Amino acid sequence: MRVIEAFEAAHHCRVEANFGAVGMMKDRLLTGAPCDVLILTQALIEQLTASGELVAGTARALGTVKTGVAVKHGEATPDVSTPAALRTALQAATGIYFPDPVKATAGIHFMSVLQKLGLQDELASRLKPFPNGATAMKAMAEAPGAGLIGCTQVTEILYTPGVSLIANLPVEFELATVYTAAICSRSSNPQLATELIQAMSGQQNHAMRRSCGFDA
Repeated sequence: MRVIEAFEAAHHCRVEANFGAVGMMKDRLLTGAPCDVLILTQALIEQLTASGELVAGTARALGTVKTGVAVKHGEATPDVSTPAALRTALQAATGIYFPDPVKATAGIHFMSVLQKLGLQDELASRLKPFPNGATAMKAMAEAPGAGLIGCTQVTEILYTPGVSLIANLPVEFELATVYTAAICSRSSNPQLATELIQAMSGQQNHAMRRSCGFDA
C-alpha cells in the first residue's frame, strides 16, 4: 500500500485497489468489472493476454511468493519442516484456516497437500476455508481458543496482525507463485497504468517487495 500512496501523491490520482483469490479476480474481469491493471499469477496473465483481455507486451513480474504456515501470535510454533512433521502439526490443530480451495492458488495447493498426507477425511471437520488468504488469516487471528494453524501465501500472513509465520511449507510441498501485473485492454488510462506497473515492479521498490514476502 505504501507504493500506491506514493503513486497517488506523485500523479494526483486515486488508485481503487481490489483484492481476492486469483480465480475470483479473473471472473470479475471476464464479467466486465472496470480494470486498468490486473495482478494475477503468471499463468493466468498469459492466458488472459492470449484471449485479448490484457494488452500484449505489458506484463511485468512483481516477484515470487511462497506458501507458508502460520499460528496465532504468541502461540507455540510446531515443527513443519518435513512432511511427517507437518502431518503431526495438522493432526494436533484444533482448527485449520486456509483460502478458497477452488478459486485461490494457495487453497487449491493446500488441499492437494492434505490429500498427499492422507488427511483430507480425518481433518474435514476442522477445515475452515475462506474466500482468500487474507480473510482466512484475519479470522484465525480473531478466533477464540488455542491450537489453530493456517496455511496461505506468506505475504498474506505477514500483513495480518495477530498471526505469525512459522515457516514455508516443506520443500516437498513447496509452492512458489510468480505474480505478474499487466494492463487491461479496456483500461481508461493506459499511460498511467504503465507507470503504476513500473512503480510496483521497479528496482526502487525491491526492498519493499522483499519485506512484504516477495522473493523479488
